[in-house]
This record gives sequence, structure tokens and C-alpha cells, in this order.
Amino acid sequence: MYKILKDRFLRYVKFETRSDEKSETIPSTPTQIEFAKILVRELEEIGMENVYVNDACFVNATLPGNIDKDVPVIGFIAHMDTADFNAVNVNPQIVENYDGKDIVLNEAKDIVLSVEEFPNLKNYVGKTVITTDGTTLLGADDKSGIVEIVEAMKYLIEHPEIKHGIVKVAFGPDEEIGRGADNFNVEEFRADFAYTMDGGPVGELEYESFNAAGAVFKIRGKSVHPGTAKGKLINASLIAAEVVNSFPADEVPEKTEGYEGFYFLDKISANCEEAELSYILRDHDREKFEMKKKFAANVAKKINEKYGKELVSVEIKDQYYNMGEIIKDHMNVVEIAEKAMKNLGIKPIIQPIRGGTDGSKISFMGLPTPNIFAGGENFHGKYEFVALESMILATDVIVEIVRLNGEGK
Repeated sequence: MYKILKDRFLRYVKFETRSDEKSETIPSTPTQIEFAKILVRELEEIGMENVYVNDACFVNATLPGNIDKDVPVIGFIAHMDTADFNAVNVNPQIVENYDGKDIVLNEAKDIVLSVEEFPNLKNYVGKTVITTDGTTLLGADDKSGIVEIVEAMKYLIEHPEIKHGIVKVAFGPDEEIGRGADNFNVEEFRADFAYTMDGGPVGELEYESFNAAGAVFKIRGKSVHPGTAKGKLINASLIAAEVVNSFPADEVPEKTEGYEGFYFLDKISANCEEAELSYILRDHDREKFEMKKKFAANVAKKINEKYGKELVSVEIKDQYYNMGEIIKDHMNVVEIAEKAMKNLGIKPIIQPIRGGTDGSKISFMGLPTPNIFAGGENFHGKYEFVALESMILATDVIVEIVRLNGEGK
């Protein structure tokens, strides 16, 4: 099993499946469609039933139950796309029996995965660590989750002595751009509860996420030759700086943790004539989240009042909400995953997600969907890595959840 898991992962990460925020198609990139077709074929090969890709590019498959009694239908979900970072020609590097020292990713470019910068590496001494070659991301987010689900289903099919109910799986597109779950079909999936295999290190079990919104400021300036600009020129770049300086300096991602929310300046483009700033607003608490949106709106209002004209506009759109609002009424879903981990000697790390997951939206669609570790670290860049042993443990957790559910525990 373990060698097949490793080989499957190394194959999957070499498929370029980056999503594209600027695209308006479903899915956002054709490479995700091609990868979906590969997954369909491989799910059929291991013996899954009713395997197909729907109109929203979700790969669906069913593992029939092998018991006579009624138990809840469980779903497992992962996403096919990778983040907005180079994902062409992924060339994974394998470090056997990792010694706890710096890992040279690319000697020619002097790119090093250093223990000083990433002390979490010390947790993987003696493990088989899979890294990038320093020029791309790895894609463990979330191809590790896909591999773990496929391998768990394969194991259950090959071991019918493990009694279980119906299990559903789905692999979806465009999670990284926040759009894939918008098209998830809960009625089609027909599960009672589900898990996304999309977390980080071993033990993570998350049922709370941020409430999230995006705020886009557009600034209209007036360009006049600087030699004759007095009383006429309106510099949109300087007004953009005023917008930035209006936000709390300490409520930013690099200075917050745990349940603390933040304002994050994600993108900025500016010249004298016009400027645009994109912020993301995040908070676990719904009331504080609403206050953050009001604060952003007031930034534009106050600057317009200062200049006596409408120079700044802001569009604020909600993106997703804290899935804890839904899952708190279905804590048995969390408890079975927690028990599965403990049965395997894994210490559950129950903490809020400082980000989003497809489960945030899917939970509000009526399918409680907490998030379980997939094993990777340092996602979305060239320092991404995952340990083979972490993926094996995640696979074991899926099998154990299915087994416990089959026993009605």
C-alpha cells in the first residue's frame, strides 16, 4: 500500500492544475478537466462505483456499504487545483531518512529549505520528506488529500472484513480561488456528513474557519503636468497611501494568531490618475467580522469627506462564513474523527483554521464538513513539503473513521 501511495502522489503532483482567478469558466482552467478524467479512470480501476465528472467538474464516486444495518453515509472531499504559484514541471525531491539539517532544494539557484527559517522541519527527523526543486510549488495542497482518499478507498475494497456503510468521495476544482465549492451539489452527493482532507500537519482537526470578505478600493485621481499642478492635480497614488494608513497597523496577518482577525492588503496598483487596492477581511467572530466590513466602508467615506468629493469607492463582498456556526450542532462529526485519531495514537490538534476551506461553504449548504490533516506544510510556494509517513497516517484516519461509523460508534 505505502509504495503505491508514494508513487501515486509523485505522479499526481506532476499534473499542472493551477486555477485562475481571472478566468470565468467552470472550472477556471482546462488542465483541471484533464486531471479529473485521470482520477475517474483510476477510481474505476480500484473498484469504485458510479464514477463520473459532473458539469461543475467535481469527480464523484461511491464505495457501496457491506453491512445490513443503516449507518450514516460519509463523504470525503479534496480539491484538484493548486495555488497561484508556478506549478509547471513540478520535480519532487525525495529525502529518505531526513537528518534534521537544511535541505538544499536547488544548488544552482542557492535555494535552501532551512531549519532556522522553518523549525517545523525538526518534526520530521527520520521520515521520508518530499520537497520541491525550488522552482515550483509541490502541490501537496491538495493532491496529498486526493491520494489519501483514493488509497483509503482502495484499502477498504481490498479488505472487505472491515464493515462499513456507504462512502462518497468528491474531488473538486478551484478551491484556491474560492469558487469551486459554490458549485458543489449536496443533493447529488447524498452524504450525511463529510470531511475535507485539506489540512496541514498530522493531528489537525478543524471545524471553525474565518468569516471572510473581499474589499476592493478604487481611487479616481486627476493627472496634470506637475509644473502647473497647483490646485488641480489629485494624486491617486497618495490617496491610496492614505487608505493603507487608515487601517490598524497591528491587525495584519503577520501580527495575529489563533482567533484574532485581520485586514490583509493583498494587491495594489497605482499611478497618478487611478489606483486600486484589494483587501481581504477575516475574523472568526461574526460580530467582529461585520465591524471590519463597516470599518472598510468608513475608510472610503472619511477620505471622500476630507476632499469634499467622491474620489474613493469600495466594493465589499462576502466570500464564506465560519463553518463552526453549523458544525457546533453536529459535534458527533468532530468526535468520530477525534476518536479515530486517538485509536491510531495520533494526538488531535483541534484549532480554528486561519483561512478557508471548501468545508466552510459546504457546511452552510447543509452538509457538516470539518477539515482533517493531509500532512503537508509551507503550502503555496517553493518551500512546500510533505512527509510520506504523514500521508500514510491520514489514509489510516480515513479508514478508521469509516470503520467506526460502520460499528455505529
